[in-house]
Parts: sequence; C-alpha cells; structure tokens
Amino acid sequence: MSPWWAAAGIAAAVALMLAPSGGWVIARLVPPPPADRSPRWLGVTRHRTDPFAVAAGYDLFALCLRAGMPVGAAAGVVAGSAPPELATTLHRAAELLSLGADPVQAWEPGADASPAAVSLCAMARRSARAGSSPVVGLAELARSERESAQDAAAAAAERAGVAVAGPLGLCFLPAFVCLGIVPVVVGLAGTVLRGGVL
Repeated sequence: MSPWWAAAGIAAAVALMLAPSGGWVIARLVPPPPADRSPRWLGVTRHRTDPFAVAAGYDLFALCLRAGMPVGAAAGVVAGSAPPELATTLHRAAELLSLGADPVQAWEPGADASPAAVSLCAMARRSARAGSSPVVGLAELARSERESAQDAAAAAAERAGVAVAGPLGLCFLPAFVCLGIVPVVVGLAGTVLRGGVL
C-alpha cells in the first residue's frame, strides 16, 4: 500500500471523527417541524373539520340511547367526543337535564349555535314534546348530514375540474395555434398570394 493511500485513509478517519453527526447538522440548518400539523395555505393555517364528524356524533348519541342511557347522560357522554359544532349544545343540555330542567328548555339552541346544533335541538324538542325516543330522529339527522357532505364533496370536485381546465387550456392553446392554425393560415396565404384563388 502506498504512503499516499495510507495518509488519505488517516485524513478521512480524522475528518469523520471531527465531523458533527447528521442529526445535528439537519437540526441546525432546518428547524424541527412544528407540533401542529394543520394544513397551511400561503402561511395561513386552515382548520379543517371532518364533514362526517357531525353525523358520527348523531350516531353515537343514538347508540347511547339505544343502550338504555337517559337522554341527559347520553348527551354528556357524546359531548366529550363530539365536534365543536355540537359539543357546546350537548354539554349545556346535559347539564340542564341533570339539574332537572324541562327538556324543551334544556334543548333550546344558543344564539351562536351552528345549523347542526339547531337541527339537533329542534329534533330533541319535538321528541320531548311527543314523549318519544329521539333515536329515529337522530338517525335521520345523521343520514341528512352524510348526504349533504357527499353533495358538498361532489360540488367541490366539479369546481376543481372547472378550475383546472382554464390553466390547462392556456398551456395547450399556444401549441394548438402553432401546430394547428398557423400551418393552415400559411398554406392559404401562399395560395392567395400566388394568385391561385383571386
């Protein structure tokens, strides 16, 4: 083995021992990712809610009632895992029902209630007036929420298709003009200028 190879090997070993670890370099050059992994668009955080979360909350409420829980206790259980659109209304109704309030008053929607919470309150009040179980009404609300979420997803997909068509058209239009229209116009212009048509 030549002395140059030995010297190069020793220099490489010393460089590897003195070099910082890869993790240290990455952490120094690139900051660690934030704990919040919410989607961002142009630096602005967008909070997305699951469109089927409200329907799942209705289903969970109906399941608790089918299991034999009282309406107030079921509302309290569901409030812990319900989406924010329903959690406040469910928690308020559960507290009022546990204190012995009239169900019609307990299910009165608040001033800042979402449309999903207003629908839930209207159905619960109808059920309380009739003295029936709200299980069937909750199933209907869940089905309606799922259908509206599917319709909204289909509409968003159609809007995306229309939004993509414009830029794609702008990309392909110059090629269409250069390869499709220009040769025809040049061919016709040559015929006209040579006196073949006129």
